[in-house]
Amino acid sequence: MAVAAMLLIQLCNALSVGLIAEVGAAGTAWLRLSMGALVLILIARPPLRSIRRADVPALVGLGVASGLMTTAFLSAIDRIPLGTAVAIEFLGPLTVAAILSRSRRMMVWPVLALAGVVLLTEPWRGEMDLIGVGFAALAGLGWGVYIVLTQRVGDRFAGISGLSMTIPIAAIVTAFIGVPQSFGHLDWRVLLFALVLALLAPVLAFGLEMLALRRMTHTAFGTLMALEPAFGVVLGLLVLHQLPSVLQVAGILLVVLAGAGAQRGGARVPESPTTPGPVPSPDTSPSRLLP
Repeated sequence: MAVAAMLLIQLCNALSVGLIAEVGAAGTAWLRLSMGALVLILIARPPLRSIRRADVPALVGLGVASGLMTTAFLSAIDRIPLGTAVAIEFLGPLTVAAILSRSRRMMVWPVLALAGVVLLTEPWRGEMDLIGVGFAALAGLGWGVYIVLTQRVGDRFAGISGLSMTIPIAAIVTAFIGVPQSFGHLDWRVLLFALVLALLAPVLAFGLEMLALRRMTHTAFGTLMALEPAFGVVLGLLVLHQLPSVLQVAGILLVVLAGAGAQRGGARVPESPTTPGPVPSPDTSPSRLLP
């Protein structure tokens, strides 16, 4: 289920390239998040009565981080290959993992991943799209903030109940850029395609992640998540026909190795959530799901 979730997310990203060409990266992010928010609200009623005043900053912050992460990543894959964008974005959670571990030895993993990114982008060839790399790095920053806030929100709201509140916030945030960018390009075909993409991720993919997390340790799950950059390369090849070079394959392997190595730390024991249900929550897992 964890592998299926990662494949669905990267398939959704690869298929989003076609929608980006019609409504722009911000427009695609807004449509995906809006459709996903509607579905999540329908299947998981937001526990609004359980919200405390102290919860508001984390909920709003997580929604903003989600919108930033999605918009920046889609802007990146509009300019650079999917696998490269995923690898650069992965630097965000790896750095957070190293910082939260409070161990200097953990810093070797972000450095190793950065070496892999250098091989992926091949800056010595002079063909690197700096804007695309910048967007991917911004997405990585959003993912890093997402992890920190996910732990706080996950302590209060279990499973997709948290997503049913934060994804609508993300949709509102992206609307400021996404609506003007997509205005005049929306029709039933675009809306239907956006709904299909939203069902792939966040709805179905995050649901599979939730089920996987109930059946395996966070260390194992986090190690599997390290394969996501490789899945990005595979889907980029199959769907977008983006053929990596030998050096780029080596770079992906370094990123995967770094991601797996960063998961050797322990997991924390979360506080009791307000809503019922199992609430596992790791220190450094790069999961996009509210625990």
